[in-house]
Amino acid sequence: INGEVRVEQNPLFQIIQEGKNCTIHCNYSSGSSNYFYWYRKLPRKGLVNVFVLLTNGAVKQDGRLTATLNTKDRHSSLHIQDSQPGDSATYFCAT
Repeated sequence: INGEVRVEQNPLFQIIQEGKNCTIHCNYSSGSSNYFYWYRKLPRKGLVNVFVLLTNGAVKQDGRLTATLNTKDRHSSLHIQDSQPGDSATYFCAT
């Protein structure tokens, strides 16, 4: 389909020890939008937007979570530092 953007997230599943760091990577195909989104879904709760990245080289931080965007490589990452039980969730990337 013309204009379709493919987004591939990896790893799809992680088990992390408390206190350890983890990173989720997203690669995407070319598209007209440089906007990139990270969402978190907790069990029995709605989808929550964690970050919106708008420009190449963007780095946003919220507590122990950091997201980066490289539009030239079509890559974004979400890094969780010092993971805690409350970080357990499903994380989604989208563009």
